[in-house]
Amino acid sequence: MLQEDNGRVKVYARIRPTARFAQDMIELLPDGKSVNIHCKKDLRRGYINNQVLDWNFHLDRVLHNASQSDVYEECAKDIVTQALDGYNGTILAYGQTGSGKTFTMTGSTEKFQHRGIIPRAIQQVYREIRERPEYSVSVRISYLEIYNERMFDLLCTLPGAITTDPSLMTVTDDDDGYTRVKGLSVRNANSEEEALNLLFEGETNRIIAQHALNKRSSRSHCVFTIYIESHSRVESNTKYVTSKLNFVDLAGSERLSKTLSVGETQVEAMYINKSLTFLEQAVIALGDRRREHVPFRQSKLTHVLKDSIGGRCNTLLIANIWGEAVHIEETLSTLRFGNRMMNVPSEPAITEHFDTLRLCKQHEKEIRTLRQELAMHDTLTNRSQISYEPLSESQIQDVREQVKRFLAGELNDIELVNVRQIKETFAQFRVIVNSMESDVEERLRQKYVLQERDGAASATGGKLGAVPGDDSGLVGEVDGQGFGVGVAPPGVKPNVSTLVSTRKVKSRNKGKERDSAKSPVTGGAGQSDGQGSGEGQDRLQSPSAQSPTQRASTPPAKGQAFEEFKQERGSEINRILNQNKEILREKKRKAKELSESVNNLMKEINDNGVLLETRRQERLEQGEFRTDEGQVVIDEDEYELVRKVKDLKSHYRRDYEDLLNTKSEVTYCEKLVNQCRHRLVTEFDNWYSESFLGADDESKSGRDGRIPEDEQEKFDRLQLELLMEHPDSVPYYNAKMQTERRMHLTASGGSQKKRRPGALIATVRNKPPTSLTVT
Repeated sequence: MLQEDNGRVKVYARIRPTARFAQDMIELLPDGKSVNIHCKKDLRRGYINNQVLDWNFHLDRVLHNASQSDVYEECAKDIVTQALDGYNGTILAYGQTGSGKTFTMTGSTEKFQHRGIIPRAIQQVYREIRERPEYSVSVRISYLEIYNERMFDLLCTLPGAITTDPSLMTVTDDDDGYTRVKGLSVRNANSEEEALNLLFEGETNRIIAQHALNKRSSRSHCVFTIYIESHSRVESNTKYVTSKLNFVDLAGSERLSKTLSVGETQVEAMYINKSLTFLEQAVIALGDRRREHVPFRQSKLTHVLKDSIGGRCNTLLIANIWGEAVHIEETLSTLRFGNRMMNVPSEPAITEHFDTLRLCKQHEKEIRTLRQELAMHDTLTNRSQISYEPLSESQIQDVREQVKRFLAGELNDIELVNVRQIKETFAQFRVIVNSMESDVEERLRQKYVLQERDGAASATGGKLGAVPGDDSGLVGEVDGQGFGVGVAPPGVKPNVSTLVSTRKVKSRNKGKERDSAKSPVTGGAGQSDGQGSGEGQDRLQSPSAQSPTQRASTPPAKGQAFEEFKQERGSEINRILNQNKEILREKKRKAKELSESVNNLMKEINDNGVLLETRRQERLEQGEFRTDEGQVVIDEDEYELVRKVKDLKSHYRRDYEDLLNTKSEVTYCEKLVNQCRHRLVTEFDNWYSESFLGADDESKSGRDGRIPEDEQEKFDRLQLELLMEHPDSVPYYNAKMQTERRMHLTASGGSQKKRRPGALIATVRNKPPTSLTVT
């Protein structure tokens, strides 16, 4: 599993399975994390050279003979889980051509178990969304291809897409430090099936070619991105987190001496190696903490991955190696790149956003709602004349006068009508109390001055400026020990003893009422329970509760009763069901015939194509004949083959369209048959319950009557059960079937436009089968 908080990029090595594994040159240590490479001395450099023969690499994990599920559990599961919490994630597949990068990232569509990291990540994303009902999560998807330093949108072939000129697609940096590709379409994916459909559509548009090391070599770098935006349904919806998952399938590094590439394939290899070199330079600069400048803008690949390699992103590199002796140099180069990648710092952080506009709108809406509720409450309590606007100067002066009168004892209560008045009242209390405290301090200061003067006068034998018996300099009444601070009026402080006695009387009255209310309820409940239980037992034990006829008679078997029901009451529904079954059998028979015809036509097209290609090769060997206008002259046999192939293709397209329409009709007829069967079973259950079981036993009987299935229905049901061994594979197979059908329609229509001109013909990875079967 992933190691957390180590502050760097993780690197995993996956070894392609091979029967010629170089055990004497590649040593896998028992810890599962270290690899030793032992090279042989290159005698072409001479006997005396400084060539390093032994290498040791320590990685996060070495995956040898690992399945697709093990690779996903080790490498991608934690990154995908953290992406839903707001952490960005990037998984890169790096290695030489033919080492298994595309198989690791995308996998094979032939078997559900062979799917790669991207389909499994899509499945996990939607599973995590279902397990988090307290969050509202939206998912969007983009698929970018970088081919010969030009960017292409792999989802531009979908219906409704706007095709963007590759020369107008540019990489930009936004204010948050993230990179964006202008002109790249981002599609909403509301379900797992829609996301897989986008993945398969992009895979069919990728550029691949054949060379000496790989029959289906990727000729471009592809970046599949999942954008996730999560809002909390429980907390404030003004705060949300965003994240993106980048799955980067890099094109393989190539040695022209081994791939034997020429022409357009050689040009592609040059662009691939150049971009990978720039990627390595950027990685070296990121790993060197003394470097201030990182050359991200040297290539489109490094510029797109600027925010995805280390930094605030969860980055993981899968180094794919080919463990054979002839590829030991490429293996060594891949592992050295992995070691450099481990020096890149990575400190993931949650990407949080606050929608201030939505917060203001939410507060305004809440204020309006509260005002409406307050107005409704005032109307019900006859307080409709109260205003909740800010207080005017006259109203503030009235509040001040009321507070003064209350403190002076002239007013017993202050009427409070709203929150603004309460706040203003407390504010006036603070102002007046502070003023009174200032007066008290002033009087105390004057008293101290008088005492000092009295002391001085007594020392001189008399008082200075004081009248005997005059206490005007004192404040309040004296307490016998010194000076006083004043005594409050007697009506201000409540009588505590009166309040305590009143509370005791109320508590005693409540206790008596509670005791008096308990006894009759308890007794009544006990009597009612006893009566209810007695009546229930009498009803259960009474023999008259059931009809003697129903107890004595034995209902017939459901199979026999069902045959009688089809002959009498359910004859009309049974007739409609049989008609629909007959129509369904006819449609299936027609679909089977069309399928056989399409297969035969495809076989004839292939056979005639082989003959035509043979004739063309013979003509080229013997020498071509051209007219004065430069047109090639062919013989009658070759012309007959060309015309025949053309007619077969036209017939094939017509039969294939008929087959698709017939399959749609078969699906509709199956739906009608199921509806009729369900209606017949429902009517039979109701009739059987009313006729033999009675109304009381209807809920206990259960509806277990079923119509016997014919042989074809049993075969279809058994085939469905065998195909769907994994319940999670339904969206995967549905998306695959939709993509194959769209490809067939595009190929039969012949109206697909070439995405880019050139000598290289772009083929598709997930090519549909050449033979059709009806299930």
